[in-house]
Amino acid sequence: MISQYHRPSDLDEALRLVARPATVPLGGGTSLSASSDPDPIAVVDLQSVGLSGIEADSGRVSVGAMTLLQDLVDSPLVPAAIRDLAHREAPNTLRNAATLGGTIVTADPESELLVGLLVYETMVTVAHEGGSAEHSLDDVLADSGLLDGGIITGMSIAGDGQASAHRTARTPADRPIVAVVARQTGAGNVRIAASGVGPHPTLVDPDRLDELSPPADFRGSSEYRRRLVAVLTHRALDDLGRGSGE
Repeated sequence: MISQYHRPSDLDEALRLVARPATVPLGGGTSLSASSDPDPIAVVDLQSVGLSGIEADSGRVSVGAMTLLQDLVDSPLVPAAIRDLAHREAPNTLRNAATLGGTIVTADPESELLVGLLVYETMVTVAHEGGSAEHSLDDVLADSGLLDGGIITGMSIAGDGQASAHRTARTPADRPIVAVVARQTGAGNVRIAASGVGPHPTLVDPDRLDELSPPADFRGSSEYRRRLVAVLTHRALDDLGRGSGE
């Protein structure tokens, strides 16, 4: 339950507010506004802080935390695979409200966009009152404590390589039961990540997929999801010319 609302005009003021107990940053509000948590919280609206925008430099793409998902879809600076995954993330109405920073904070275990950002070696900049630090996206998803008392100000995404994405869902428009994205970097290395296999999207090792313990729900058992990861990973690697026959 939102009990207080603040709209600071700069990052320093926003950081002072967020450092207070029971106070959280507010991006697009698509997740926070829908929360049913009865505990009162204060929100710090980041709309006026100046954290949006997309720029490309030295082979990487810098994206402000308040950049809308639709802006990712529309930007020619963003890798094509990320643009496609941002389009899949939500319907048009939500893409024009939801922010990339909010998507990372929410850490939806079924997010296809987060899967893509993982394989594109995304680094997340988190500001605190004492300064800023850069963390890999996989570290941020695995340890939400890195965000405590701080604000995500931006992300840096690798701009090279080619990627292949595969998903299984009940219908084409439904959220995926499991999604896999594989990317071959410009240097020839391969990174693979999956959603639907744990509490958040995660990087996976194609040689250790049988060690995964996906959650079970009404859409499928843990074993079914583990099998899906293996099948979708095989398809993605085949697309990149890195299948078992290569």
